[in-house]
Amino acid sequence: MKATKLFKEFFESEKAGGLVLIACTLVSLALANSNFGANYQSFFQTKLTGLSIEHWINDGLMAIFFLLIGLELEREIYKGELSNFKDALFPIFGAIGGLIFPAGIYLLFNYGLTTQSGIGIPMATDIAFALGILSLLGNKVPLSLKVFLTALAIIDDLFAIIIIAVFYTKTLFFTNLFIALGVFALLLIFNRLKVRNLFIYLIGGVVMWYFMLNSGVHATITGVLLAFAIPFGNGDEASSSYKLQHFLHKPVAFVILPVFALANTAIIFSGSIAQILSENYSLGISLGLITGKPLGIFLLTFLAVTFGLCKLPKDLNWKSIFGVGLLGGIGFTMSIFITLLAFDNQVIINNSKLVILFASLIAGLLGFLTLKFSLKPILAKEKLNVE
Repeated sequence: MKATKLFKEFFESEKAGGLVLIACTLVSLALANSNFGANYQSFFQTKLTGLSIEHWINDGLMAIFFLLIGLELEREIYKGELSNFKDALFPIFGAIGGLIFPAGIYLLFNYGLTTQSGIGIPMATDIAFALGILSLLGNKVPLSLKVFLTALAIIDDLFAIIIIAVFYTKTLFFTNLFIALGVFALLLIFNRLKVRNLFIYLIGGVVMWYFMLNSGVHATITGVLLAFAIPFGNGDEASSSYKLQHFLHKPVAFVILPVFALANTAIIFSGSIAQILSENYSLGISLGLITGKPLGIFLLTFLAVTFGLCKLPKDLNWKSIFGVGLLGGIGFTMSIFITLLAFDNQVIINNSKLVILFASLIAGLLGFLTLKFSLKPILAKEKLNVE
């Protein structure tokens, strides 16, 4: 199997970005629990033109992250792993299993409680962290496994976006929403008229983001809508979509996500860790990520292959699929993001972040060890080729 230049670029930036994320998280935790902790936390609450720095990061910069996710999803649909429906079914079934099982486990502990709204937290996968851990295995990783994890995480992000839009919108301001959707419709018309000027779409995206921000729907949804409005063409290097996706890889991996980590992992350790981990929402998050994700991904793909709905790639085995399922339990960015939308209680938010970090660490370690002992080194001729 050959990899496109853009996929290899994406994989390389994401795996390195995952390592940067780990470093930023450790720095943030250290600063939050140092003598500068109070000042560090208050910095992100500083107001800039009416919004806190944290708000600008979570609603503004993360919209750019979702723009990149949207562009990657679009490319996968038109030219990548999702372009062939039969091939796409394998990661689709994996993603569905990776949503249903964690959600079920979370509900098992939180149904009927005020924390039930956190059901979306263990359903998410952090693609940067997951690919970062996978990259540590070096030449043991076959291309098809990289593609499967990437497609799985992108589909997972799509479902997360839908969940955010549908379940975490509390109050709608229809005038602003209709204006935002009107701008989106106008950009789609420009697309159909073959307007290729990227600047027009970006300006339209900023206007759409502003009205979406004031509509009640989370502003980051704008990024995904804008991605599908930008002309894809035939997807070659001259297309607007390709140029923007190529440009965004490194800023997102090395600036936006690390800044998000610095702003949202400033967790002060206080109280009993055992008590925190025994809370219903904590059990739902940790067990959902550590056990729900791998079981859901493994079982649904296994059943789909057993019933002839799709095929297991020739160079993979079920141990490697289970290992990737464990890596799918690394929630981090998306899980923390959904936590901020799901809860209002600051204590629950901070405790949930701590549990997400703990569960993601365990899932990542188990996934790494499982793949380390189940994958065999591949020959040089089988390594990633660039078209």
